[in-house]
Amino acid sequence: MTLLSFTKRRASRRLGLALLVFCSVVMARDLDQDEALRLRQQGVILPLEQLLQQALDRYPGAKLLEAELEEKHDTYIYEVELLTTEGVVRELDLEAATGRLLKDKED
Repeated sequence: MTLLSFTKRRASRRLGLALLVFCSVVMARDLDQDEALRLRQQGVILPLEQLLQQALDRYPGAKLLEAELEEKHDTYIYEVELLTTEGVVRELDLEAATGRLLKDKED
């Protein structure tokens, strides 16, 4: 492999990674409280309190660290971070319209 072909390959990989990061950032956006309230009043999303209770029921005694409403791929998602009684931070994604659990991972 020549130095030139190595450099081109490396640049191509960096460009691919940059595009992947850009696309993932563009595809998710945080919603502000006014927009969240409007969606709730229109019946598009469920109340955060309802889905938050569902998340807390998975980890009894856990404490809420953060909750936010995002739009990813035309789907509204509540992203909830909990601190379990074992001291582990869990990140849960719940579909805001249905309450369906999309992700539950250690953060």
